[in-house]
Amino acid sequence: MTEPLLLTVTQISTFVGSRLLTKASGFFFARDQRLYLVTSRHVVIDEPSEHRPDRIEIELHVDDVNLTRSTGFSVLLYHEGKGIWHQGQDSGGDIDVAVIELDRAALPRSANVRAFAPANLQALLDDIEVGSSLLIVGFPLGFHDTLHHLPVVRQAAIASAFGVRFQGQGYFLTDARTHRGTSGAPVVMRAPAPGGKDGKLPWKLLGVHSARMDMLTRDRQQDESLGLNCAWYADILMTLTDNEALAARAAVPSPQPPDSGDVAADTRPP
Repeated sequence: MTEPLLLTVTQISTFVGSRLLTKASGFFFARDQRLYLVTSRHVVIDEPSEHRPDRIEIELHVDDVNLTRSTGFSVLLYHEGKGIWHQGQDSGGDIDVAVIELDRAALPRSANVRAFAPANLQALLDDIEVGSSLLIVGFPLGFHDTLHHLPVVRQAAIASAFGVRFQGQGYFLTDARTHRGTSGAPVVMRAPAPGGKDGKLPWKLLGVHSARMDMLTRDRQQDESLGLNCAWYADILMTLTDNEALAARAAVPSPQPPDSGDVAADTRPP
């Protein structure tokens, strides 16, 4: 049996029809008996690069013991002409996080899905120190254990004041080596007290990895990349999975599906 943390994460493939566009990372979040897939917003739509998939596919383990057994699960991104994902804004603008509710009844009965829960979110932001050790769990450049269908883990550290919105945006910085395909990966820290036999995840979910950060003025011949990344604070998930708030936003126009299959691939950083 593998560590439950690795089963919270799934690779996401984006498509227009049958045409594969990109691959990214995502993870599961459960609240009030509802199950959600969390990833970066730019995975499901990115206007600057004209990335507009109409469906995604995730990989699910279907055997608790034999991890080589898995199946693909397809999710349409539009219903009656409206995007099905939830996204949010704050005083700094759009938040690069998207949440998609999954129909538990439609999942394979044997699906082995582990999910973060509200209890995994960090309640007191002041308790997290700059420089604290983190993990980013995902699929860099699509790389993973293709036999057992498991993600890989990169070491990271908090690189900005945690709890402070870096440059007024709803994210903090991490110091880690990341690549395309890591978009939407959970950024976690080991919980102070290990989980017990009840199966709870002994991890704190601090953020959702979005993209690398770099200096536009960097001399690419003389200066290395900063090696810094943006991670959106995970507490946004409580807003994006709040049923009453979602109902209030239901009347707000959402992105429309692509008109044709001629769609450019996502060119954003991971």
